[in-house]
Amino acid sequence: MRELGGLNRIALFDLDGTLTDPKTGITRCIQYALDRLGRPVPDTEELTWMIGPPLLASFTKLLGDAEEAVEALRLYRERFSEVGLFENEVYPGIPAVLETLQKADLRLFVATSKPHVYARRIIEHFGLTRFFQEIYGSELDNRNADKRDLIRHILDQERFDPAQAVMIGDREHDAIGARANGIASIGVTWGYGSRQELLESGVACLVDRPSDLVEQIPTLTPTMAHPAARA
Repeated sequence: MRELGGLNRIALFDLDGTLTDPKTGITRCIQYALDRLGRPVPDTEELTWMIGPPLLASFTKLLGDAEEAVEALRLYRERFSEVGLFENEVYPGIPAVLETLQKADLRLFVATSKPHVYARRIIEHFGLTRFFQEIYGSELDNRNADKRDLIRHILDQERFDPAQAVMIGDREHDAIGARANGIASIGVTWGYGSRQELLESGVACLVDRPSDLVEQIPTLTPTMAHPAARA
């Protein structure tokens, strides 16, 4: 089997629904914002569709009012920045997979629609910083919240070959953003996107367990050898 060939292979990881399960924190903060606005407060399960996509767009859809959505996002962040970002947990198996990929000389990045100021705190809180070359996210003014813009920004900053990269995420936005930038994508089924959503968005494959990523990532970059070849 061919050797990996150095640090020119790239894996971009979504955060929410891929590396960590943020359900409790995100839904409680949405409920907090709606309550403060005097709006009806849906049950937790009715809000899981908002996990993953850019929140401003989701609040606009939920409230039907763009101006009120801006205020809802402000209120959401009021709670999230202090409490909600830590109402979260790493999916079982994720640290072991990241370690395997890192040892196989892949360059790993976080690519999340969440503001990077929050993403960094979450990654640091769970002790995952050591695995990643850099943590990329949106700005608080909503720049790069769209995964197409975010991945384009990462390419501009890192200058890697899109053909040697793969995007890993649980929602259609991850696959759409990757495809717009010439990058293959893997859909993970333990997050908040349905299998149908992921397949229709153009993922190259689906994986049901974090450990399956070790098998699938090498198949999507033409000259990448299996990580086990480095063992």
